[in-house]
Amino acid sequence: MNAWSIVVVIVMLGILVTIHELGHFWIACLLKIKAFEVSIFVGPRLIHWTRKGVDYSIRMIPLGAYVRFSEIDENGEVVASDDPKLLINQPRWKRLIVAIAGPFMNVVLGIMIFAVLFWVTGFTSLDIGTAPEGSQLASQEYTMGDTIVAVNDHRIYTYLDYYYATDNEVRRSDKLKLTLKSAETGKKYDVTLTPELKTRPMLGITTYKSTDNKYNGWEILSVDENQNKGKPVLKVGDYLIKVDGKAVADEDFQDFLDHLNEGDTMKLTFVRNGVTMEKDCIKTMITYANDRGVRLIAYNVNSADRVFRAFGYAAKIPVSVIILSYKSISDVFAGKEEVYNMVSGPVGVTTVVNDVVGDVDDDIGEKIYTLVMICGIISIGLTFTNLLPIPGLDGVQIILIVVEMVIGRRLSKKAEGVINVVGFFLLIALVFFAFASDIIRIFAEKV
Repeated sequence: MNAWSIVVVIVMLGILVTIHELGHFWIACLLKIKAFEVSIFVGPRLIHWTRKGVDYSIRMIPLGAYVRFSEIDENGEVVASDDPKLLINQPRWKRLIVAIAGPFMNVVLGIMIFAVLFWVTGFTSLDIGTAPEGSQLASQEYTMGDTIVAVNDHRIYTYLDYYYATDNEVRRSDKLKLTLKSAETGKKYDVTLTPELKTRPMLGITTYKSTDNKYNGWEILSVDENQNKGKPVLKVGDYLIKVDGKAVADEDFQDFLDHLNEGDTMKLTFVRNGVTMEKDCIKTMITYANDRGVRLIAYNVNSADRVFRAFGYAAKIPVSVIILSYKSISDVFAGKEEVYNMVSGPVGVTTVVNDVVGDVDDDIGEKIYTLVMICGIISIGLTFTNLLPIPGLDGVQIILIVVEMVIGRRLSKKAEGVINVVGFFLLIALVFFAFASDIIRIFAEKV
């Protein structure tokens, strides 16, 4: 594990938690609620100042932050007070808003991270470009620039849920219905993509749509476990350069592969960790479908209109994250996905960051882009994590306040104690499950 990866994760999570806590504080200030202390990070104080009765400090260890809304005596006990400015004495609706403010700030931060990312690097829209000749879309009547709004009658919000729907929910050999919105008239219409089935040797990989500039090959995103008769030659992160001496970047490579029927093996030339390698792969003939031909248009942000469009797509990212999270959990319960892939803890996050930081094939710009994107997704994910009814998280406070609103009074100390005990055991179970999932996932990837 790269030491820099650990540092990056600590700083990243520390900043996200700090923004979360400042969300509570800023809303409290707007509602004229008294705060006693705001601490950015934890541990020994580095800088300390007092302003308008609030103690501010910046501490040494970037592992989080906290806001204190109650006075503490010399024994560390909360001082009871009837001061109407204290959070505990506020109307329920104000306490509810303050409790929700932290998770809300993580959503806002996630949206802003993606917005800035899109403004700087451009964004992938849901507008369709020109379909390649011979593809399924090329045989349909459509207009370049029209926008995908649904796949098989399921609403699509961003490129994230589009790719999930087309890559995971619909087989390549099945028909695919796209609902498009005309850029000219605003009217919706459907096109149905019907595959043409042929046979060829199985490469058993998924890659980016374009060839990599560094190696002029395909960067591998996933590898089928059945490749090479169950002993895959390629790994995620490799770059496939040639098959039987034919460069994958050649325009006629697909036609070459379609007619590669002679012999029992094919020679794969690929790059792994900067080293070029050649290995034989046992041929497995498969039935495949021609390319769907859907190419999403990527835009640079070079006008005011593009600025707003980029922000609009960024604002929809949390919706896509919710949808994909729900679908992933559903896949686990349906037996389509391993249980340990349902959740990821700090070890899992660090492993992902380590893969990015340690990738010798990506330049510094690509690494920064990926890390910023991961930070945005984690920020959005923290929103929903903090809404869980677990002690120490905002969810339990939100539930308690809502219950108060329903029954018209506060819960008894005994009832709150039961809720906290149950929540504590849920917290321990979640931490254990996340840690175990991370470890199992790491070993599963190495097998």
